[in-house]
Order: sequence, then C-alpha cells, then structure tokens
Amino acid sequence: MNTIKTEWDLGLFYTGLKDPQIEKDFKKTITLFKSFEKKYSTKTTSFKNENFLYQALFDFEKIFPLYKVPKPINYLEYVVDVQSENKEAYALLNKLQGDFALESHRLTFFELTLGKLPKDVQKKLLNSKKLSRFSYLLYRIFEIGKYDLSLAEEKIYELTRLSSDKLWRQGLEKNLNKKELIFQGKNIPLSEAHALTRTLPVLERYALHEAVMEKNFEASDFAEAEINAIFSDKKIFDDLRGFKEPYDKTLLLYQNDPKTVLSLVEAVTSRFSISHRFYKLKAKLLKLPRLRYADRNISIKQNKVEIPFENGLQILGDAFDQISPRYKTILDSFMREGQIDVFPKKGKGGGAYCSSGPEAPTMVLLNYTPQFESVMTFAHEMGHAIHSELSKSQPILYQRYTTSVAEVASTLFERFAFDYVFETLSEEEKIVALHDRLQDDIQTIFRQIACFNFELDLHNAIREKGSQSKEEIAVLMNKHMKAYLGPLFDFKDKDGYFFVSWPHIRNFFYVYSYAYGQLISKALYENYKKDKSYLEKIEIFLSAGGSKSPQDIFKSIGIDTSNPDFFIKGLESIEKDIAKLEKLTEKY
Repeated sequence: MNTIKTEWDLGLFYTGLKDPQIEKDFKKTITLFKSFEKKYSTKTTSFKNENFLYQALFDFEKIFPLYKVPKPINYLEYVVDVQSENKEAYALLNKLQGDFALESHRLTFFELTLGKLPKDVQKKLLNSKKLSRFSYLLYRIFEIGKYDLSLAEEKIYELTRLSSDKLWRQGLEKNLNKKELIFQGKNIPLSEAHALTRTLPVLERYALHEAVMEKNFEASDFAEAEINAIFSDKKIFDDLRGFKEPYDKTLLLYQNDPKTVLSLVEAVTSRFSISHRFYKLKAKLLKLPRLRYADRNISIKQNKVEIPFENGLQILGDAFDQISPRYKTILDSFMREGQIDVFPKKGKGGGAYCSSGPEAPTMVLLNYTPQFESVMTFAHEMGHAIHSELSKSQPILYQRYTTSVAEVASTLFERFAFDYVFETLSEEEKIVALHDRLQDDIQTIFRQIACFNFELDLHNAIREKGSQSKEEIAVLMNKHMKAYLGPLFDFKDKDGYFFVSWPHIRNFFYVYSYAYGQLISKALYENYKKDKSYLEKIEIFLSAGGSKSPQDIFKSIGIDTSNPDFFIKGLESIEKDIAKLEKLTEKY
C-alpha cells in the first residue's frame, strides 16, 4: 500500500457543503418520487395484475437507493458525525431531512397498497414466475403490511419522525460529542475517555471512570427528556399498529422469528452464572477482592505493548490475506480511498460503525487508540465492510442485509484477526489473550442480553407509568448490569447513568443482534477450523445480502438457528474456555 488516508474523504460524495450538486441531487430525488407517484398512485387496483406489478417493481427498484437514504442526507450525516460543532452542516441536514420527510411519503402508497392486498392475491403474486425476481421483497412487504396503518396515518408517522425522534437523538449526541475531560494535563473527548478507562491502573481507572460518569450525569436531564420522548412516541405507534410487545417491531424488521430470539434471551439470561464464573476468575487474576463497574472490560495485564495504528493495520492486512487475498484488497482500497476515519478527536462521535448502501461508498468510523481492543474493533467494522462489499453482487433491492445478519460477519472477522495474532504469542501472552477473548464473549453476549432485559423493563415501565425519572432509569440500569456481572461487583449510583451515553438503547432492542451474531459466528468459525473449504459456504452467506431471511441464509450453509439447543451449545463452549483459562492460571 503506497498511501493511506486516516480521515474520511467525503469528496467521494461532494466537494463540500457549498457544492451545488447537493441541491441538484436532492431535487432530482424528489422529481423521481413525484414521477413514480404520478405514474402509479391512481392505478393501484392494477397491482393485482402480475405484468403491471412487474413494471411497477422494476421502476421502484431504480429509485430504491434514494428512497432509503438520499445521497445528500447520507453525506451530511457523515459530516456531523465527525464535526459535531459544524452548525452549517447541522442546519442543512435538518432542512433536508424535513423536506425529505415531506416528500418521501409520495412513495408510501406503494408498499402500503401491496401490503393490504387480499391474502389470496398475495399468495398468487408470491407464486408468480414472472415476479420471481421480486418474490422475497413482496413477502417482506406482505409481512410488514399486517401492521401498516392507513395511508393518511402513515404520512403523519413519516412527517413526525424528525421532530419526535431524530432531533431528540441528535440533540443528545451533539451534547455528548462536545464534552471533554481533563486527563493527565490534556483535554480529551468524552468518547476517547470511555476507551482509555479500560487501559489504566486501578486508581487512575476508577478516577477517570467517575469523571466520565459525572459528564454523563451532567447530560442526564436532557437524556431523561429524550428517553421518555422517544420511548413514548414508540408506544403510541406500536399501539396503533397492533404490536403487542415493545420488541415486536424490531424482530419483524430484523427478519428474526420471535421464538428464536426469545429462546436466545432465555438461554443467555438463565446462564448468567457463566458470566459470574468468569468475573470470579478475573478478580483473582487482578488480585482484587471486589470489582467495580469500571473493571468489567479491562485486561488482566496493564502496561501492555501499545499497537500504533500502522501496526494494527498491518496485523489486519496479514490476517485477512491469510483467509482470502480479496479481503486484504478491500481493506487496502478503503485505506487508499479515504473510507475509514481512524482517530478520536473533539467533535467526533464516539464508538465505531460501518455504514453502507446501494450505489454508495461503504464508510467506516473508528476511534482508534493504540490498544489491542482497537485492533479488534477495526477487524469488527471491516467485517461489516467486507459483508457490504460482497453483498453488492446482489440486485439493488437485496444489497441491504438485516442487522442481525450483519453482526455475524463482524464478529467472524474479529475472530479471524484474533486467532491470527494468538498464534504469534508467548504462553503468558496467550493467557492474557484468552482472557480478553472470553471477556469479549461476555460483553457481546451476556452484557447485550442484560441490556435487552433492561430495555424491556424500561419500555414497560414508561408504558405503565407514563414516564421514568433519570434516577429511576439509572437504578434500573444498575440492576440489570449487576445481574450479568454478578455478586463480586460493587456499584455506585452514578454508574447507572451509563444509559445517557449508550446509543444502542435508542435503537430499540438492537442489542440482541450482537449475541445472536456472536453465537452464529462461533459456529461458522468452528466449521471453518475443521475444514478450510467451508470458506465457500461462508462466502455464500457474505454475498447473500438481504435476499433471504436470516434463518434461511444460515440453514442453506448448515446452521439451524431454530433449534433451541443451538444457542445453548454456543454458551457451553464459552464455559469450556473459562475452565481452560482456570486451569492455565492455577498458579496465580
């Protein structure tokens, strides 16, 4: 690789906020919406005819990428993610989002009408050879249609999304992204402080953690109002649509069978003792009689060798190349083209993510610090990116994969990178690495399901009582974090204010997908270890996009997630690894 870019090159989208193409592209999008509406909105009775519907679906496919996230809005969202104080970008984003909400409803009639077709007509269309290319799309539209409102109500829903949901979330994000801490004589962004906490010796770790929680507490009045607003808004529309449980809509959109997900939640929750066992061993290895919330995700060995970004990039390149050269090629291309924003900085959002869409560059955001954990996060997000790139082999309608499937790819590539590094370690280093990998399993599976349980309790409390105070929310969070962490942990009241900066709980019940993905990726990896030719089946999954349900995609490569024992076996494998670590560390 000759040159790399460590900041996003948003010139892949536009030359800047003043680029006249932004307005041209947005107007073109609205023109296409109007044309589709004019052509088909008065002829909805003809959708029963497979030839007429074929042409309508063909035209719909051409505007599908714009329907989900128009390029100008996509670009502006990236700008504010790395420049939270860019008022001009925020203003333009809010304007375009508002305008888009007003205009995108022009397409609402299409899926809504299809979803309300008589059952016998739906069955006929699903069995049509003429429409076979669109059959899974139609199936999904028909399933979602069971919960659709009237056209007028759906328009109201779309028009109120910005003010009743998105602006609340953006306001909190902007508040948090501007916050800084003074640490070791330097101002550091709140997002960087979160990451640094897990790398410090005991006293410094506790002090920084408390400073982070204090910043969360400072933002908790806004967060209280925001949580109650968006949770109450969700309740209103869940009731109108007929969703019985707060998680029903998420499972429908993620295309997971409720029985499978509830089986996963029950299996993990009933085995929190596995997590407790791990943390009992962790306390022994840390030589601490009790643990605090700040200890949950630290390594057992401090002052580890730092891994500068250039070294981490080399590790990933070598690891990916060993699996398949095409994966390294994708990584090299992303670094060369400026599709990865690497380092934390003031005004940049915390955490990490990968974002992609049809006919748009795939973009990765990191907050890289020179620790092993950041290398694993990098691998995780590149798993998403590789999944996105391979899914572009699908027709535009099926390039987007569901969220629960996404987490399988990310955790699989994280494991590829981990095991590549693991083989180069000394015996003592392997103990540390095994601990860290187990800790990641605990965080990804047990912590996320504890969060699912927290969310469910919080939604139900707000639905029953009308609202929850910040103090009540904090108490509830501590309760559920204690449940998975176990009796060795001491909690402070302000630990519960972690809810302020945990973005996933605003993406309702998203967290279960981490546990779901991790346990499936474990099965894929074990199959690959036994037989390297299984990579061909892994690539079937990586290239499937959203062309089938998750259950059908995995069933096609020998993974049956509908079997209740599937998740239990994955959890048992974690317990075996804990026993292995216990044996390796008997001398401690």
